[in-house]
Amino acid sequence: MNRSNEIVDKMKNIFQNTCGSWQNCTDTTIQDFLDQCEQNNIDPQFCMSWVEQHQSEIPGWETVSKVSLQWVNEHTSTGAPQSF
Repeated sequence: MNRSNEIVDKMKNIFQNTCGSWQNCTDTTIQDFLDQCEQNNIDPQFCMSWVEQHQSEIPGWETVSKVSLQWVNEHTSTGAPQSF
């Protein structure tokens, strides 16, 4: 398995542990998800790009999106991807 697959698998496991499902993805659980991604050295913006691909399955996407964007801006130096 290559490194990018390992990262995606790890990210999906984090999502399962924090949000559980797209329907349970809320402004609170998305922050837990991003925190866990960052702690595991996975770029939170990469994680949010993955989540955004499923936005039609997430109730209250506008709120989740706004909260996650704010989180990324607060946790990355410029709002740009950090390299680990």
